[in-house]
Amino acid sequence: MTNHRIALVPGDGIGREVTPAACAVLDAVGARHGVSFTYDEFDWSCARYLAEGAMMPADGLERVRHHDAIFLGAVGQPGVPDHISLWGLLIPLRRGFRQYVNLRPIRVFEGVESPVRAARPGEVDLVVVRENVEGEYSEIGGRLNRGFPDELAVQEAVFTRTGVTRVVDYALGLAEQRGGRLTSATKSNGIVHTLPFWDELVAERAAARPGVAVESEHIDALAAKLVLDPARFDVIVGSNLFGDILSDLAAAVAGGIGMAPAANINPEREYPSMFEPVHGSAPDIAGRGIANPVGAIWTAAMLLAHLGHAEAAAEVESAIADVFAKTALRTPDLGGTATTVSFTRAVLDAAGVG
Repeated sequence: MTNHRIALVPGDGIGREVTPAACAVLDAVGARHGVSFTYDEFDWSCARYLAEGAMMPADGLERVRHHDAIFLGAVGQPGVPDHISLWGLLIPLRRGFRQYVNLRPIRVFEGVESPVRAARPGEVDLVVVRENVEGEYSEIGGRLNRGFPDELAVQEAVFTRTGVTRVVDYALGLAEQRGGRLTSATKSNGIVHTLPFWDELVAERAAARPGVAVESEHIDALAAKLVLDPARFDVIVGSNLFGDILSDLAAAVAGGIGMAPAANINPEREYPSMFEPVHGSAPDIAGRGIANPVGAIWTAAMLLAHLGHAEAAAEVESAIADVFAKTALRTPDLGGTATTVSFTRAVLDAAGVG
């Protein structure tokens, strides 16, 4: 039996409801493959911020540094500004552990109706690779003349050769394993320094991977094409901002953001990687037991794959697909009446471990 130690951060809102669902699937499917999990739970959250003035303790990173992975449910709560929750927890973990790849797979499942007519099951299956630690979300900048008519804010984007090449190399490698197509998101016609630099480095790294067909698309046109013809895309790589926007858009195209998984990866495995569904804390439905657990369960599958259990991960994803294809069970966000618990139970049954 292989045991993995997981730092569990349920967080806020529905994070506390979907995290148990992910753990139930990890435990049940893992057991069949000789894998067990030890969970160390941390109360890092907006609730902690309101009670103690910090999202996590000062030595938070040190407390989870030696875990095999981190699973985060969701972060966010009314009354706590989003920049507080983001910069108090997610950003320190991503940057402190050099999780420079944000990986977001998108798939249209049979039985899930997309709001986009061209998004058909079996045809839309793509991955957005987002640069995760620099780019537009830098800490460089500031505010001046607060409260005066000439008040201003300056935010500097930071693109380094190291930062761009390593995420592009990761995306190229992923494209080699998949359909052999990579689309690079850019805006070099309007952003005069950083995006031409990005384009140059994409071309430079692509030259060493002749087996991958690489194209560049301006972000505005790319967003439109992702809606009009989502099946044309295989792997998309983008900067921190562009990848963030595109991945949420693609999740909506696939039927709903409640189904979207994500992983913050340190490819060198010098530090733990962090896994989190994309949907956020959804305070409007928190506590009602109706949150869609698919994003969290699919995220658990990504965690399994990262830890070297590809067969177990594939079983989890296949079980999700079977529930959608073979049953009418749907959570309210998908037009049904299933609860978080009942849907999770159906996934376990489909995986043969219920």
